[in-house]
Amino acid sequence: MLASMFLTGGLNSVRDPKAVAPAAEPVVQPVTERVSALPDRTEQVVRLNGAVQVVAGLMLATGRMPRPAALAIAATLVPTTLAGHRFWEAEDPSERAEQRIHFFKNMSMLGGLLIAADDTGARPSVVWRGSHAARGLRRDAGLVRRSVRATAGPAAAAGRVRAKLPA
Repeated sequence: MLASMFLTGGLNSVRDPKAVAPAAEPVVQPVTERVSALPDRTEQVVRLNGAVQVVAGLMLATGRMPRPAALAIAATLVPTTLAGHRFWEAEDPSERAEQRIHFFKNMSMLGGLLIAADDTGARPSVVWRGSHAARGLRRDAGLVRRSVRATAGPAAAAGRVRAKLPA
């Protein structure tokens, strides 16, 4: 369900980037000046943003690599929100209220995407597995250390006795 908004919005941006480009211009230009890998034209950036939303939305909806997909959508949602819902610039109070609602709706969706990106699907996380493995290694090292200490004394005594025996 979370992906549905990005599938439809992304398809609209891919099909008709000129409808969104004027609103995106104030956000796209500063970003393209800093990131040389992005296209120079706003329409192309809007289309690219929409394509990422569609592909990642499909991945999220179908459960294929949902964590990276959620992160990719989250990365596209920030500039989309800043470009499309600039409530602080609206003059009309009703327009300002509407844009504020959309802005915070997008922030709520961003929160959902970040939760989805962190969700391990009931499997232990990489951090948990790493710390669990480290704990096991420490336990095993402690067993080896105790074993060496327990056998080192008798082995040394046996070596001393053997050294005293005639060859």
